[in-house]
Amino acid sequence: MISETVENYLKALFTLADEKGKVSVSELSQCLNVSKPTANSMAKTLQQEGFVVYEKYKPLTLTKAGKKAAALVIRRHRLTEMFLVEKMGFAWDEVHDVAEQIEHVQAPSFFDRMDELMDFPKFDPHGSHIPDREGNIVVADRLPLSQCSEGDSVSLVGLAQSSTELLQLLDSHQIALHQMFEVVTVEAFDQSMVLKRADSPPLTLSRQVCDELLVCLA
Repeated sequence: MISETVENYLKALFTLADEKGKVSVSELSQCLNVSKPTANSMAKTLQQEGFVVYEKYKPLTLTKAGKKAAALVIRRHRLTEMFLVEKMGFAWDEVHDVAEQIEHVQAPSFFDRMDELMDFPKFDPHGSHIPDREGNIVVADRLPLSQCSEGDSVSLVGLAQSSTELLQLLDSHQIALHQMFEVVTVEAFDQSMVLKRADSPPLTLSRQVCDELLVCLA
């Protein structure tokens, strides 16, 4: 049985990995709010358990077993978030902390049943893909809204991160997944965007917010 601490490290490594699958010990320590020596010590433990490739002074890389273990933790987390929203009426900014606790339950049948009750959802409430029972996860073809141009029509399909602050800001503007937007203006000074949506006045969002909104071109 994998400990809760190990699962948290694996999930962090999976989330932080760059395009080559590498994560520095410094990045890992900052993400988990632990010292670099502590993160380095755990990296050695993860290597001994076959979850990472570790070399002194070099970035960490998850092994195949490490990727699967991490993806299964993420599966449990995202299924829980979706269940809380779909079946229990939680708002999308209320589910993260609860899911952080439930994701460590070591009972695959519990999460399989949760999956079945929701008719096997592919996405969580924030638009992130839910890994399957084997830890396989689809890489979606989406881009940040900030990379779009004037005149583009887009559909909001996900979020790069789902902090409470971001979700509450989106709620205040009545922004939700699957809404359609047209990029009216990209301001030259600060790259903020003026957006148009059906039956609503134009909306201006900062570059920082637009970086977090993942879209598909319509």
